[in-house]
Amino acid sequence: MKIGCPTEIKPQEFRVGLMPTAAQEAVANGHEVVVQSGAGAGSGFTDDDYRAAGAVILDTAAEIFATADMIVKVKEPQAIERKMLREGQLLFTYLHLAPDPDQTHDLIASGCTAIAYETVTDAQGGLPLLAPMSEVAGRLAPQVGAWTLQKANGGRGVLMGGVPGVGPAKVMVIGGGVVGTHAARIAAGMGADVTVLDRSLPRMRYLDDAFGGMFKTGYSSAGYTAELLEQADMVIGAVLIPGAAAPKLVSRAQLSSMKAGAALVDVAIDQGGCFETSKATTHADPIYEVDGVMHYCVANMPGAVARTSTIALGNATMPFMLALANKGWRKACEDDPHLLNGLNVHAGKLTYYAVGEALGLDVLSPSLAVKQ
Repeated sequence: MKIGCPTEIKPQEFRVGLMPTAAQEAVANGHEVVVQSGAGAGSGFTDDDYRAAGAVILDTAAEIFATADMIVKVKEPQAIERKMLREGQLLFTYLHLAPDPDQTHDLIASGCTAIAYETVTDAQGGLPLLAPMSEVAGRLAPQVGAWTLQKANGGRGVLMGGVPGVGPAKVMVIGGGVVGTHAARIAAGMGADVTVLDRSLPRMRYLDDAFGGMFKTGYSSAGYTAELLEQADMVIGAVLIPGAAAPKLVSRAQLSSMKAGAALVDVAIDQGGCFETSKATTHADPIYEVDGVMHYCVANMPGAVARTSTIALGNATMPFMLALANKGWRKACEDDPHLLNGLNVHAGKLTYYAVGEALGLDVLSPSLAVKQ
């Protein structure tokens, strides 16, 4: 199989879909790898690193898309990239289709087969290709939230850990999954007063046992959420429904009850965001204000630490990428039901039910799509 890796073109996206080590593994398995010149520069990988791994360097994305059987990326294909996709081509990347009807319709129209990192599952019920970036985004969230809280950025001017005689920031984390756990650990490590809200009692017991009171836990009822919102200096939205649009957990009306200059960090923005007032921003212009509350809603947070993120993501995606290349996507998905869960689009049909529900589109069962 010819595997292609173009340069990411989403604003301030410095990650790359294929590390030189992954290219080396693919070449060792008998595949050809083509990489766009400069694709790895933002993550610290040179064209010579890829050449040494056995890859061929091509100048343009058009050449990559025109020649590759499988396109491996990080972020969802942008409009100009979607025009280069063709029937029968395999796309392996993050898609986040539920809040993105334009991308969904373009992928369907292209005739390509698209497997989304964020809906591939594992035997434990986890999301192994989303987890590394959830870990990165979770650990980044208190860091960028602390920056947002600085007075010069429009925030309350509150230091996360306080100082002797002055209390720490109050941080509320909504969601106790991968993102929320890592966010809570870092925020607590910065000295903040942290409460994690979740609706799973077993998960809260786990967090309490595992972290020994490093942070508090609470049941995510509407009443308790509203109570903590009034006290919070920072709120981190960390709720995910796999493949589906994120639930709106904080309404615009509730912003008026919050402290002026409080910070909202929406880690779920890729799936539409979990605050009613969220809208996607970029690293170049990351924050905005609504009703006196500062919002940080960067849609590719892990891109800020591109080298760490690329290596973490590449370690997770490499086995799946090799399975797709070695077996072809049909056999790979037949052999691995967890990889089949990643199938979102095939040959002009949507194949992921949560996206169909979010966008009001008909869905072809992925198990039937494999047999087409």
